[in-house]
Amino acid sequence: MKTIAYFVTPHGFGHSTRAAAVMAALQRQQPDLHCHIFTRAPRWLFAESLNGPFTYHELNTDVGLAQLDALNVDVPATVDRLAAILPFAAGLIDGLARTVADAGCKRIFCDIAPMGVAVAKAAGIPAVMVENFTWDWIYQGYVDLDPRLQPYSDLMAAYLDEADVYIQTAPVCLPRASAKQVAPVARAPRTTPNEIRAQINVPADANLVLVTMGGMDWRHNGLDALGHLAPVHFVFTGGEVDGALPANVHFLPQRSGIFHPDLVMASDAVVGKLGYSTLAEVYYAGIPFGYIPRQRFRESQVLADFVHAQMSGLPIAEESFTNGEWTKYIPDLLAQPRFERRGRNGADEIAEMMTEEQRNTDPRS
Repeated sequence: MKTIAYFVTPHGFGHSTRAAAVMAALQRQQPDLHCHIFTRAPRWLFAESLNGPFTYHELNTDVGLAQLDALNVDVPATVDRLAAILPFAAGLIDGLARTVADAGCKRIFCDIAPMGVAVAKAAGIPAVMVENFTWDWIYQGYVDLDPRLQPYSDLMAAYLDEADVYIQTAPVCLPRASAKQVAPVARAPRTTPNEIRAQINVPADANLVLVTMGGMDWRHNGLDALGHLAPVHFVFTGGEVDGALPANVHFLPQRSGIFHPDLVMASDAVVGKLGYSTLAEVYYAGIPFGYIPRQRFRESQVLADFVHAQMSGLPIAEESFTNGEWTKYIPDLLAQPRFERRGRNGADEIAEMMTEEQRNTDPRS
């Protein structure tokens, strides 16, 4: 298996970082593995995550959900975008099938983008689905708001059912009997916490809280109140801020040059949107998670249950996060217990699983 393709939904950054973690694990086992990445998620995200060779193909692989902001969905806009892409045009799928075949791809991996499965079928290449939820299941949570979602949910399910290998990453939303389940998947940190803190001017012995909305736009308000929580330091990644920042508040742009898993590992707690990649990175760091659930998004309750069962943390209502009242939870959040993780990263489990599967099916590859 010298070359693979990876079709990734561009919805947020979580699916891209999970895909990047899997590709990085595969390249650790096979350093010359070339990955052809199909997505509209930003190229830089993969460039900062992979050490091995890859080719980026900018492509609208699927719609996911149209977002009003990091926490709220525009259902009618989602339906309109689905109508523009589904069912997939035969000419598009055939052209992509030729592209991956000409590149010598031996497997097509999909992080919930069903287009990859359709391309794999057209190219005669095995399709590997990696998910903890799928769009057909997510859409069912909004059908009562807009019944036009139902046929698209059904079509998504039909595409996904054609996957040759099915892998589910914990926490799994809807377990499949035929799926192979692995631990949470996250990119591994690279730099020591003290080095990261030095880069952002946070003392090594200070409490540090990371605030992240998972790559989505967000306007942060009321940050002047955080000055009263000194000597606790806060670092915000991406989004917008109003006014001058207190000395204990640090703002980093989305492309700060600091690897996000390193920021998580350097922190004492994380506050942010309850999304897969943030949860997985916080899980392996073993620190508390002040999480903001997403109303009606079906994955949210599954992730919250996982936090309570396997991690430490507490919920922060969207209203509290929006109006700045979330700061009152910081002392309780920092008092939560920490954990030392000894289990293996799900990305390594997937890499070993696929290497063994490839060895069994084609010993010469």
